[in-house]
Amino acid sequence: MKSVIKAVGAASLLTISSTSWAQESCGKITVADMNWNSASLLAHVDQFILSNGYGCDIELVPGDTMATGASMVEKGEPDIAPEFWSNTMKEALDKGVAEKRLRYAGKAFSEGGEEGFWVPKYLVEKDPSLATIEGVIKSAPLFKHPENPDLSAFYNCPAGWNCQISAGNLFNALKLDEKGFEVIDPGSGAGLFGSIAKAYERQQPWFGYYWAPSAILGKYDMVKIDFGSGVDKEEFLNCTTKDDCLEPKVTMYPPSPVHSVTTERFATKAPQAYSYISNRSFNNTEMNSMLAWMEENQADGLMAAEYFLNNYPQLWKAWVPGDVADKINNALAEL
Repeated sequence: MKSVIKAVGAASLLTISSTSWAQESCGKITVADMNWNSASLLAHVDQFILSNGYGCDIELVPGDTMATGASMVEKGEPDIAPEFWSNTMKEALDKGVAEKRLRYAGKAFSEGGEEGFWVPKYLVEKDPSLATIEGVIKSAPLFKHPENPDLSAFYNCPAGWNCQISAGNLFNALKLDEKGFEVIDPGSGAGLFGSIAKAYERQQPWFGYYWAPSAILGKYDMVKIDFGSGVDKEEFLNCTTKDDCLEPKVTMYPPSPVHSVTTERFATKAPQAYSYISNRSFNNTEMNSMLAWMEENQADGLMAAEYFLNNYPQLWKAWVPGDVADKINNALAEL
């Protein structure tokens, strides 16, 4: 990994790439550096490529889902939100698009965000039936509760997270309590992460909710449980995700759309740069791998962007024309 000094140097290079050509063709662009790892990685990758490949004057601004979305809709800034889980405020974003203030530039994650109930792969290798909910239920005693040996454990999202509602409703729909399972609140995202890591390192059973892309699914091989129900998107949106869903039905999680959202101003002012944002997309395996690397190396978005650009040229070169790729390579050589 590059030194911190070089990482700081990279930041300096990013801020001085504005030229007279840039002022005319792209100008100053604000990019939301959202407060989670995958979004921060994307923001810094965009900063480097737009600065050095397209001559934009890029400023990263702090962001999170609700505040960034509201600011883009109401004020037209920042210009780019690299990773937006658009279902979280779909109505407002759709209105902004309809009024020609915003654009869905493309998919940040080509497969969408992925949610589900999971077990470690080593369990399925021993017993393939554990890839299905029927198999998990039949083997309920395998998933011992950490505090009550007479019960089986299901690890849910921490209290207060939106995913706690959907996973809890599916737990009820599957009637897992009648099969001897009890919901365990891990207390935090780190606690949920740690429960998987502890089980995996000891090769012990584990059953619960998780999502992708994520560092944990990049580091550990997990298998998503098949409910045998398929996806009922209407049921999921209208009941599964609602706190007042009284009679939830079984459905697999539909993919969560994860877009790159831009202002209309940016898209019309800098169409070539907008084309890059539209093309820039990771699949979940690629992003899981990057998030695992960030976790293992305690890397922030800037360090991860430098690592990605230096080590995965086959990915990012597919997002830009050849002449732009040459400019980016030249900038990387100067780091």
